[in-house]
Amino acid sequence: MDQSAMSASHSTDRSNGVVATLAFAGTTAAIMQTLVTPLLPQLPQILDTTPSNSAWVVTVTLLVAAVCVPVTGRLGDLLGKRRMLLACAVPLAVGSIVCALSSSVVPMILGRGLQGVGMGMVPLGIALLRDAVPAHKLSSSIALVSASMGIGGGIGLPLAAAVAEYANWRVLFWGSAVLAVAIAALVWFLVPDVPPAAKGQRFDAPGAVGLGVGLVSGLLAVSKGAEWGWTSGTTLGLSALAIVALLAWGVWELRTREPLIDLRTTARPRVLITNVASIFVGVGMYASMLVIPQVLQFPEATGFGLGQSMIAAGLWMLPGGFMMMLVSPLGGKLTDARGPKFTLMCGVVVIAIGYGLSLALFGTAWGLMLALMVINSGVGLAYGAMPALIMGSVPRSETAAANGFNTLMRSLGTSIGAAVIGTVLAQMTMSLGGVDVTAESGFRTGLAIGAGVALAALVIATFIPAARATGDEDGKDERASRDEEAVHA
Repeated sequence: MDQSAMSASHSTDRSNGVVATLAFAGTTAAIMQTLVTPLLPQLPQILDTTPSNSAWVVTVTLLVAAVCVPVTGRLGDLLGKRRMLLACAVPLAVGSIVCALSSSVVPMILGRGLQGVGMGMVPLGIALLRDAVPAHKLSSSIALVSASMGIGGGIGLPLAAAVAEYANWRVLFWGSAVLAVAIAALVWFLVPDVPPAAKGQRFDAPGAVGLGVGLVSGLLAVSKGAEWGWTSGTTLGLSALAIVALLAWGVWELRTREPLIDLRTTARPRVLITNVASIFVGVGMYASMLVIPQVLQFPEATGFGLGQSMIAAGLWMLPGGFMMMLVSPLGGKLTDARGPKFTLMCGVVVIAIGYGLSLALFGTAWGLMLALMVINSGVGLAYGAMPALIMGSVPRSETAAANGFNTLMRSLGTSIGAAVIGTVLAQMTMSLGGVDVTAESGFRTGLAIGAGVALAALVIATFIPAARATGDEDGKDERASRDEEAVHA
């Protein structure tokens, strides 16, 4: 073997390690989100608190992640993506340890908030691929790392349920601490230290504060509106604060020279429409995650519930998580052959077909499992295509920040999905033993909403313009950009 062939082989081997590490990091971050799901009914007793207080154990992770994802993305552009990946692993590990040692609600909320900081690993990892992976592997690598959030969610739920049932609940958090340390070690040894593309620029602290205030206010209003009342003073006040804060933030970002998120870049039609589609895909993904587990676990006395335990329900859902893992490399090949827009459109069509199957096969566990496998296959295609669309349209110096913003749009979609589907399930009820529970029509409506938003995402995706010169320092369309990366590698 000649020297050039040996060098190419070494480069491929190293990139395989990078992709595996970043996919593992994304999967672990997703597991952190589903970690407490099996514990939710027990949390008030475990933490000696009220159900409304224990709900903050879930909400705080969402809020912290929403603020930290775009901030860590920008810091990755400024200070280096590998450095920020290592930095994200620290609060992930510390937060897990705090939760493992908690016996009351306040330290548990603090620990879960620290875990939320680690969610920034996913957009950082996707952005780093642009610098560390050869051009011919870039699309499939982006698809796998991007889909790792869904993979972790699908795998993490049954694992967490099994641990919660057969071991002490603290084992969940000790295990997550070990995973965080393992991620840090893998990043340290396997991920290259690529010079930051935006080195020397300043961090936009006012922009970070403004975005944080707007996001926290808005997400609190969306996630807690059903509990507080949609017309309550708290909900309306937070909604108004979110609107004012985000408008002021937008004005600041347009006027400052080195913004946290360059709104002129995000306003480019290719980036803007992709981000809007991401919101709808997020809603479409979460509708199934909210409806199907409940139908599987509802008592058979309802006439439609399947009476499964938490572990059994998780196992029925497990193949859906694996489908994202299997489909994502195929999505990368499809992107290389037809472009990321085509892959995104295929993905949302598959999601809609999956929801159609869920409605047709509603009364059986195997039917719901099959439907979820199809839905998650579509999510895997769509999630892999969206970062490719973003990275083909932004300067290299904004890669991590732009991916962070796109991840935020997906999270916003899941939050909206949770609020909308949750409201539907709460309103469409039936009486069972003197207790109001969600009726079959409520669950079917939730699934129909999932199909509808997937079709809406398809319509939106058709308006994504073809790749063209961006006018930035890379100044290339997607194909030219990939050629440049191949020479660089």
